Amino acid sequence: MWKKAFSLVSLALLIISAAGCQSEYGTNPAVAYVSASPDSTYEKTFKELHLGTLFDYTLELPYADSSWVRIWVEGYREGKLVEQSPLAELSYGNSPNQSETGQMGWGIIKAAEDKEMFLLYAHGITMAPVQPADILSGEGVSNWDYAIGDEKISLQSGETKLLAVYREAENQLHTYDLTKEEEIKQMIQEDKTVLLLKIKVEKRGDN
Repeated sequence: MWKKAFSLVSLALLIISAAGCQSEYGTNPAVAYVSASPDSTYEKTFKELHLGTLFDYTLELPYADSSWVRIWVEGYREGKLVEQSPLAELSYGNSPNQSETGQMGWGIIKAAEDKEMFLLYAHGITMAPVQPADILSGEGVSNWDYAIGDEKISLQSGETKLLAVYREAENQLHTYDLTKEEEIKQMIQEDKTVLLLKIKVEKRGDN
């Protein structure tokens, strides 16, 4: 079973090679632009191969050579942050390119014995899949959703942005406005398990 699971992981890594392209931006106060790509080739391939759940985004870095990107997954159980948070984390930056555009995202890969493995990827970089300690029970009801749409949003240096949510509850899941901090806090308290995908980009120095 584990050989099969690792084969799926290897396939996922090949799928998410995250090729990007460069572009010119000029003067702009935003350090990054991000948008959801729910119908991307990456997501469609994940679904077709039954690999699990994938949240895919397009990330633009106008100052890639002086920016540092952090992408991570926070986990909450019974309203409290789990001890091993972040459950997965990817940090990179100081690119040799002045600007970059490429795919980034989070994959929840179904492995052996109904266990999950988390995969984070970005432009030209993919972390080794990690298996969080039984954070997802697979019982009751579950739901996942993007916290942003397919229209580009801008990020200021040091700003933390929620990108996606994965939730589990015993009986039912309520609907929350993921753009409102107070509703996100309520969701964490009311649901059994909540996973949050977040991003922060910092611009270091001037070009």
